[in-house]
Amino acid sequence: MVQQSHSCEALVLRHTNYGEADIILTLFTAEYGLQQGFAKSARKSRKRFGAVLEPFTQAVFQWKLGRGSFWLLQDAELINSRFGLRDSLLRLALASYGVELVGLLLEEGQPHLHIFELLCSYLDYLAASGDETTARLLFELRLIYLLGYMPHLLHCSECLKIFDHEDIRFDAARGGSLCLACAGFTGAVVDLATIGSLARSLKVSHRQFEGFSFGQKTVHEATLIFKQVLELNLPRQPKSLKFLS
Repeated sequence: MVQQSHSCEALVLRHTNYGEADIILTLFTAEYGLQQGFAKSARKSRKRFGAVLEPFTQAVFQWKLGRGSFWLLQDAELINSRFGLRDSLLRLALASYGVELVGLLLEEGQPHLHIFELLCSYLDYLAASGDETTARLLFELRLIYLLGYMPHLLHCSECLKIFDHEDIRFDAARGGSLCLACAGFTGAVVDLATIGSLARSLKVSHRQFEGFSFGQKTVHEATLIFKQVLELNLPRQPKSLKFLS
C-alpha cells in the first residue's frame, strides 16, 4: 500500500543532527501543532532542502507518516528565512526564547492557530529590527493569554474589588492582582497604570507588534508579573532565558 503524502506550512523550532547525515526537526504548524520531522540524508544533499531546515525558517513541507509520531520529510518550499534575526545576538536570543517557550508550554500534536500566528509575527518583528523590549513584553503577555493562564488584572483576585487609583500587589499563585487588604505583605508591588497598560494591549490583534511604546516602569513591573506566571506553568526554566539574563 502506497503511503499518502501530506503538505502543510510549518515553522522550524529546532534542528538536531542525527547519525552521519540525517536531521531531526522540531516543527510547529497551525494544523498539527508541534511535530517531529525526520530529514533523511539531508546533510549529504542540499538540493531537496537547502537552508529550509534552519531554526526560525518557515516553509511548506511535503511529508509522510513514519514510525511512531515522526514525519518523514520529503521536500520543502521556502516561505521566510528570517535572516535578519542573525544580525543581532540579542534578537537571535529572543527568537530562541520565543520558540523554546512554545515548545515547553504546548503539548505535541496540539493545534493552536493563534499561537502559530503569534510566534510567526513575533519572529517577523524581531527580524525586521523591531524593538526587542516591546517584542518580548507583547509576546509573553499574549502567549499567557492565549494559553488561558492570564491572571486577574483590573480587580482583586480574592475579594473581586475593582481597582481605582490605589496601590496593588501581584501574586500569580493567588490568582493575580490583589488589593492591599487581601494581599497583606505578600506579592510584588505594581502600579495600576502598568496593569491598565497590559489590559489595553490585549485589545488589539495578537499579530500586531508595531505602534506600541512602554515606559521603563511598565516594562520592569510587567517582567515581574510574567516571570511569576510563567514559573507557575513551565515544566522547567528555558535554557535561553539564562543566556538572556
